[in-house]
Amino acid sequence: MSMKQILGTGSCFEQRFISDPEQLSDAVESLKKAGYKIVLTQGVYDLLHIGHALYLEQARNYGDILVVAVDTDELTKTRKGPRRPIVPEKERIETLVHLRYVDIITLLGVGDPRRVAEIIHPDVWVFSRSTADISKQDVEDNKKYCGEVVYLPSQAKTSTTARIRNLMLGAAGELADVVTKAIQKYLDGLGG
Repeated sequence: MSMKQILGTGSCFEQRFISDPEQLSDAVESLKKAGYKIVLTQGVYDLLHIGHALYLEQARNYGDILVVAVDTDELTKTRKGPRRPIVPEKERIETLVHLRYVDIITLLGVGDPRRVAEIIHPDVWVFSRSTADISKQDVEDNKKYCGEVVYLPSQAKTSTTARIRNLMLGAAGELADVVTKAIQKYLDGLGG
C-alpha cells in the first residue's frame, strides 16, 4: 500500500478504498506514526449532493486524513428502508474516491457500527446532527475508540431522502395526469 497514493491528489481507487480490516489498520497506523491526525466519519452518501461535499470538507478540517466508512447496501436498507440506496455501494464508493477531502474509504456493514472506529481508533470521530438513527447516547458510549467526538450541523437545506420524496411526488403527479387524461378519453369515447 502506497501512502504517497493515499495522500496524493489522484483518485487511486485501489489504494484509497480499503475494505480489508487488517490493511485498513496498517494504513492508518502508518499515517499516525508519520504524525497525521485521523478523522473518521460514516454515512450512506446516496445521491451525492452539496450537503455531503460540505460535510466532508468540514469533517476533514478536524484533522489531516479523513476516513469515510460508507454504509453497505444491506446496512442502507436497514437504516433507510427497502427502496434505498438509489446508488449501489460500489458507485457510491467510486464517487467518494474522487472528492478531494476524502483520503480513505472503507465499508460499514450491518451489525458493526463501531467496527471501523475499533480498528483505527481515530483522533476525531465526526457525526452529523441530522443522522436520526444514530443516537447521541450510542456515540457517547463509544468514545473509548477515539480521542474526540464532534457533531456537525446539517450542511444543506435538503437531504437525499427529501429529494427522493420530491421526485416520487412529481412522478406521482405526472402519472395522475396521464391516468386522468386516459380515463377522460375513454369516457369521451363511450359517450359518442
